Amino acid sequence: MAQDNPYEMVEVESYVPKSTSGLRGKVHIRPVPGGNYSTDLRVECSKKLSTDYPIGTRFIIRATLTDREDGGEYLYSNYRWPVKVLP
Repeated sequence: MAQDNPYEMVEVESYVPKSTSGLRGKVHIRPVPGGNYSTDLRVECSKKLSTDYPIGTRFIIRATLTDREDGGEYLYSNYRWPVKVLP
C-alpha cells in the first residue's frame, strides 16, 4: 500500500543508532532534528551516504514519504539520484 506523496528535498544525516536490533549495518540515515520529519523515521537511500562519509555528515536528498505493506512509514530516495553533501 504505497502512499502517493510528492518528492521533496529533505535534509538528512548519518548516525549510529543506540540499538541495531532488526537493522542492517552500523551507520544509518535519518532526517535532521528540527526538520519536517521525525528523527525516528527511517530513510532508504544510497548506501554510499552511510559508507563513504564520516558519521554526522549531512546531506540534501530528494525523497518521498511512503510505507511498507506492514504499515511502517519511511522516506525513500532512489540510490541513483544526485545527493548534495553539506559542509
